[in-house]
Amino acid sequence: MTKRRVVVTGVGVITPLGLNVDTMWKALLNGKSGVTPITCFDASDSPVKIAAHVENFDPTGVLEPKEIRKNDVFIQFGVVAAAQAIHDSGLNIENEDADRIGTIMGSGIGGLPVLQASQASLMQKGISRVSPSFIPSSIINMLPGLASIKFGLKGPSFSIVSACATGAHSIATAARLIQVGDADVMVTGGAEMATTPLGVGGFAAARALSRRNDEPEKASRPWDKDRDGFIMGDGAGMLVLEEYEHAKARGAHIYAELAGIGMSADAYHITAPDAAADGSSRAIKHALASAKLNTNELDYINAHGTSTLAGDIVEVRAIKNVFGEQAYKLPVSSTKSMTGHMLGAAGAVEAVVSVLAIQDKVAPPTINLDNPDDECDLDFVPHVAREMKIDTVLSNSLGFGGTNVALLFKRIK
Repeated sequence: MTKRRVVVTGVGVITPLGLNVDTMWKALLNGKSGVTPITCFDASDSPVKIAAHVENFDPTGVLEPKEIRKNDVFIQFGVVAAAQAIHDSGLNIENEDADRIGTIMGSGIGGLPVLQASQASLMQKGISRVSPSFIPSSIINMLPGLASIKFGLKGPSFSIVSACATGAHSIATAARLIQVGDADVMVTGGAEMATTPLGVGGFAAARALSRRNDEPEKASRPWDKDRDGFIMGDGAGMLVLEEYEHAKARGAHIYAELAGIGMSADAYHITAPDAAADGSSRAIKHALASAKLNTNELDYINAHGTSTLAGDIVEVRAIKNVFGEQAYKLPVSSTKSMTGHMLGAAGAVEAVVSVLAIQDKVAPPTINLDNPDDECDLDFVPHVAREMKIDTVLSNSLGFGGTNVALLFKRIK
């Protein structure tokens, strides 16, 4: 069966660097860090006192007051980002067959703020005082559920959960539904708000987070010898994916084609990546093969690049495994150096970044790369954004459980 082509026609974000695509993109290209001291809770007793917050978020233009009260912040992030993406796409839902428009959106962890507040209410006031909206306000599939209700989208609607690969897996799955004809348009991505005492405490206990508390803006430093862990980040990224002929017929602006998808499992460890990088390498190879692209035809990689000791090296090994000597000629950067790691939203926000890189022909930088690790010796676009030919971009995502996703976007010519 011939697969239908899938293109990106709309994008939306809520991030620590801005509450819309333009603001975030300008901040990324200027090398701005979104990492600050934690202010959303009292972190004085925490070994980790820094994070990449979303500041000044106001969902009132999209959500009703009752919806705001009854839905966890990650759901609010996601629905507002989806509203941006739909608006950006120019799609008029009323003029479309709503049964052919679906929603696949996920979160790596889900409603931690609501879970914590509900647990506190249970312990302090008793079981009878647990809110009846506790479950629907915190479970992950309420994100696409509320989005489908708000925007009248009646096609497939469900969630993907795969830790830090959630956003990328959601996009990949939504694209597959379009390719096989189950939908014409999908609104897809990921959202997260896990910067809570429980979220920070859990990752800190696992020694996964940076403790560079005195220099927040310098704490996220992928591939640098002095990296000491990732930075918790919050936000959402959403894309409108559309069947190519459908987009052409309505005269939509097309950012890029999602031409290749690769997915794999390490089958190795629940949290540690396979040191040989076999799983990630296979995902990248699958993405290249499905896009019918040779290794020398890729222009740029937006890497997973979390700033962890093991993860950064494994990703470099994967790139070298696949591209060989070509790896040293291939620009690779990590926007997590600026946004922090948005967990289930990361892959979706980075997919947005990837299509913007194609549109504007510029690779965002990796900031804080002052002293590269000896094994991390690729072209990481250090410190300063780079204008360059970009027709093809690989967006790489990895997650706990040993899951890997590679999305390959290319310019429509």
